[in-house]
Amino acid sequence: LFASSFRGAHSRLTRTITQQKIRALVSSHRDRGRQKINFRRLWITRINAIIRERGVSYSRLIHDLYKRQLLLNRKILGQIAISNRNFLYMISKE
Repeated sequence: LFASSFRGAHSRLTRTITQQKIRALVSSHRDRGRQKINFRRLWITRINAIIRERGVSYSRLIHDLYKRQLLLNRKILGQIAISNRNFLYMISKE
């Protein structure tokens, strides 16, 4: 059933079904980790693009957030950067 969507011999021959199944599972495991990394990079890029307009670096913003113990992760900051730039500017000023 797992290999029913594969094409050609990969869905018919026992040995190649096993090989393709292992390969598919390895790829899915690897790509779940890559997806987390890619989303983190996207959020950081969004935050940095908005913050740089005001002359503040990304590293300075994150440092100040930790120093003031504001518990906002990069995902939330990235969403704020897209939806409400002024709010992100207010956070960076304080």
